[in-house]
Amino acid sequence: MKNSAFRSLCLLAFVALLTTTCSSKTDFSKHYQGKPYQDSHYHGGAQKIPGRVECAYYDLGGEGVAYHDLDARNNGSGVLNPADGTYLNQFRMEEGVDISYTKFNDQIDSSPYNVVQPPENQLYVGWTEPGEWFDVTVQVAHAGVYSATLLYTSNRGGTISIDLNGEPATSSLTIPSTYNASDPVAWRQWHHWNLAPELATLRFPAGRSVLTVHILVGGNMNLAYLDFKKSP
Repeated sequence: MKNSAFRSLCLLAFVALLTTTCSSKTDFSKHYQGKPYQDSHYHGGAQKIPGRVECAYYDLGGEGVAYHDLDARNNGSGVLNPADGTYLNQFRMEEGVDISYTKFNDQIDSSPYNVVQPPENQLYVGWTEPGEWFDVTVQVAHAGVYSATLLYTSNRGGTISIDLNGEPATSSLTIPSTYNASDPVAWRQWHHWNLAPELATLRFPAGRSVLTVHILVGGNMNLAYLDFKKSP
């Protein structure tokens, strides 16, 4: 009888947790106005989990809906990268989130000071500052626990956190510094790429959800993508 009662209590607790999670997701979905990113080159749709979630393909919706940035200018697209009509240089240049891409000329993002070599022409969110955030709509194949590995650079180190459907899904996540005193080129400290393996573990419901990436401490991190895989 004791074992039976214990199993019943566990089942009730699980059902209560599942009901709360589904209710939270439903309430958030009713009010969320952002939409998955798409353009003439990237046909969009919710980004797939398991799989790679690209930070630069954060949702459409604008300031205060799909992202918050401390200034309205995109300091990468159209500024650092000249508005010359090319897709990468002008990527989302009218929006406030600062975006650039990896360049292999002059060993900018392909230097020997990388911990890992990034893909060439990899878009990323950069110039990040505490208080900023962006949303990404994802489609999860199967409910369960997934771990995320981050491709990033961080001159000074920092912390981020991740929400799921408007609710905190992680604690503060430490982003280790990629500063390397051996590099003689000062500005390249912002271009030392590394992977943070299994940076976060999140429990997803099946179907569509929205991730929110918050910049908490530090700044000027470059965030390229999160690779999600099913945890054992």
